[in-house]
Amino acid sequence: MLTTDAIWVGIGFLGQGLFFGRWVVQWILSEKHARSEVPLSFWYMSLFGGLITLAYALYRQDPVFIAGQGLGSVVYIRNLMLIHRANRRASNARPSPDTPSPQA
Repeated sequence: MLTTDAIWVGIGFLGQGLFFGRWVVQWILSEKHARSEVPLSFWYMSLFGGLITLAYALYRQDPVFIAGQGLGSVVYIRNLMLIHRANRRASNARPSPDTPSPQA
């Protein structure tokens, strides 16, 4: 039978795994393009990995870990907001396929 502590350790490792996996995703994409790339999935993995790890830190009542993961989550959310805002602006700037082209 699993104890509560063992379950939380598993949750902590899950969060850390997601958090580490973001670097692997970023590295593979950068190698593929032969330049530094930060894919959207990097920020989502950062956020979800950080939030899961934050839950573990809250369970452990570790103020240093809580502060680090809590503040990091703010940064990840802000980056996602900026990316989605830029994507929305870019899609609004493009003419739709139904828009007739201007006549010369």
